This record gives sequence, C-alpha cells and structure tokens, in this order.
Amino acid sequence: MEYNKIISVTGMSGLFELVGNKADGAIVRSLEDNSTKFASSRSHQFSHLESIEIYTVRENVNLVDILGAMKKSSEKLPDYKNNAEVKKYFEKVYPDMDFDRVYSSDMKKMVRWYGILEANKIDFELNKVEPETAETKVEKAEEEKAPAKKSAKKSEPKTEKAEEEKPKKKAAPKKKKEAE
Repeated sequence: MEYNKIISVTGMSGLFELVGNKADGAIVRSLEDNSTKFASSRSHQFSHLESIEIYTVRENVNLVDILGAMKKSSEKLPDYKNNAEVKKYFEKVYPDMDFDRVYSSDMKKMVRWYGILEANKIDFELNKVEPETAETKVEKAEEEKAPAKKSAKKSEPKTEKAEEEKPKKKAAPKKKKEAE
C-alpha cells in the first residue's frame, strides 16, 4: 500500500485506501478493519494525505513532515482522546506548529492517523515532483512535438510501391499559341 493512495473521508472515521473511482463517488477500503465501502461524493469529501498541510509559525508544512517528526521522536504517543496530553506532545515533537490555528481536534487526528499508518506499515513519503516553470513547460511541449514529426516521417518508408499508390497529378494543359 502506498502513501499517495491513502485518503481521509469526511463523515467517516479513520483512514482509507482509495480502491477505485466512480462518477458519483469512490470505492474505499478502511485501514482499520479492511472493509470496503462506497463513499458518495454528494455527502462526503475526500482528502489525500499528501495534499494536507499544517500551519506553522513560519511556512506551512506537509503532513508528512509532522509524521516524520513523530516517528523520529522518542516521546511516547499520547492518548488521542486527551486534549492536554496531545498538545504537550506536539509542543515537544514539533514546537514550530502554530497552536493558535491548529485545533486540538486536528492534533488528535494526526496522533490517531500516525497510529493507523504505523499499524499498517505504510511508509509515509511524498512523491517528489520537480516544480514546473514556464521554461520547462515550453521545453516539454517542444520535445513532445519534435518526436511526433520524426516518427511520422519514419513510419512512411519510401518504396516504389508507395510511390505507385499515390495518385499522379494531372499536367496543366498547354496554352495554344495565338500567333501561329
């Protein structure tokens, strides 16, 4: 199971693996009890864990950074039901977190999600994608166009048969000389 396939679904407790998409929702598998369910997009919203960011006193960080700090920490995981313990835990593990904007319910979720990910032995890493600039987009577009032209020329080998199959152009009628 890969970290990029793990999602959170509003109105449903825990984490889920995205099994399949449908026009009106998604098929998800619970990481806690392995039950498969259909979640309608009319009543639920889906959030990939790799797209979730956490407020800090500097720049926002991705959830994977917080999970990594939790993994490296020697602190014992608190009971996610106790607000005070959870806040003290994050003050030690990730002191740069903006505790005014990150609610205690969010911190509880992070502790609970960390436990679920560890129980399922999911390695939480982001897929590193190089940010595209306008120059790289233009270069990619040129690269895509250039091979297409070359491949079209290569796919039509010149042979005598190919030339025979082409219809011949009619010669333009010669004008009669008026001054004969």
